[in-house]
Amino acid sequence: MTKFSFDITIEAETQKDAEMKLKSAAALMQKLRPNEIARLAEIVKNDPVKTALAKKYLGL
Repeated sequence: MTKFSFDITIEAETQKDAEMKLKSAAALMQKLRPNEIARLAEIVKNDPVKTALAKKYLGL
């Protein structure tokens, strides 16, 4: 698979939080297909009920 590089900015309280967000996003990108990531992002942005249920299920 081809690799692409990007310069990005991450909003976070601390550098440690930003690094955690980036590592977590990288893991999701490795394990999920692009359409799955897009659907997950759509739900998180637009469906607070499903997002709350997912967080509860994950123990967050």
